[in-house]
Amino acid sequence: MNKLRLAELTATEAREALAGNPVILLPMGSHEDQGPHAPMGDYLLADAIAERIAARASTRGTACFLAPVLPFGGADYFGSSPGGIALGQATLRAVIADMLAGLLRQGLTRLVIINGHAGNVQAIHDATQPIWRERKVLIPSLYLWRIAYGLLPGIVGAETAARVSGHGADPLTSIGLYLFPDRMRPDLIAAPLPLQEVHDLRLTTFGLASFEGAEVGVPVEYHEVAADGVRGGDPRLSSASTGAALVEQLTELGARFVHHHAAQAG
Repeated sequence: MNKLRLAELTATEAREALAGNPVILLPMGSHEDQGPHAPMGDYLLADAIAERIAARASTRGTACFLAPVLPFGGADYFGSSPGGIALGQATLRAVIADMLAGLLRQGLTRLVIINGHAGNVQAIHDATQPIWRERKVLIPSLYLWRIAYGLLPGIVGAETAARVSGHGADPLTSIGLYLFPDRMRPDLIAAPLPLQEVHDLRLTTFGLASFEGAEVGVPVEYHEVAADGVRGGDPRLSSASTGAALVEQLTELGARFVHHHAAQAG
């Protein structure tokens, strides 16, 4: 059987395939402004990479399946994004906890979260930590874009990586140009604009400003400081070739981690 997605298994196939407690990947992302040139649903990228991880791990002998992607991320700075949909942090935490509880109830304990949104990180931690404390079942998470930031210097060089890294730029723009070129609008890519100031404070990223060199939290929404959704990176430097390298390295790392987790989770 070459089906990787739980949603595509028949009930009979599921009973047979899941009896051996395979690794289950739970991809999630967000639905928000990703810049004027990129689809709002970055969960599409997380889902596509998770599928590649499951396929490679399975080909190498570690059974791995893919749960349906959770498309709505945790609310942070993008509530004003036209057409965006986000879940409150308490709601997201409850949704993740219920998803995990349902799988654990079935005896599926080799679970890995494939995350594609910064606003999901705290909810993932809050949902998985009690499971570890109470059951000693470790549910790790791979935050794809944080990992990708670390991979970029080795692909494009440290100088270019520093210039292209940021929201609305890389890694998502290059990965999108590689995975879904027909869904991208490179004709809308423009030079990034500097972040606007708030109360005469220089913004360093969404939610953070600098005052005399000290970091200050500022709970403003993205449209107030970066109306085009681009922060910190220049998407004009993004490319499909960079995306291909990122996807390959994320897939390879993910497949190796799946094998490691399967062995450690017994």
